[in-house]
Amino acid sequence: MIGKRVKDLRLERGISLSELAESAGVAKSYLSMIERDIQTNPSIHFLEKLAKVLRVNVEYLLHSERGDDLGRMADDFRALPSDWIQLIRGAISFGVSKADVEHFIESKIKEMSDKTDK
Repeated sequence: MIGKRVKDLRLERGISLSELAESAGVAKSYLSMIERDIQTNPSIHFLEKLAKVLRVNVEYLLHSERGDDLGRMADDFRALPSDWIQLIRGAISFGVSKADVEHFIESKIKEMSDKTDK
């Protein structure tokens, strides 16, 4: 299962086996054995290296269902510019709820739509 996830992510990102091994600082032969499920119990340290390059968290590589959402969220979150991440963290620390943000976005969309209708 882990090997399939690694391979699928690698191919999805257009990274060759050699490129992933080099970027993660792991042996290409061992990575190949992981992907082919010959080796099925890699260390957490090994998975952390792969996860960093593949831009997911280790949980995504380890868990079949729950990890999908966690890994994708981590990937999406890392794609945000740092100033947006700081803004989101600041809003959360001041107690801004998800519903508050959704309401704000909806009102801005309506406001912009009203302007273009005129």
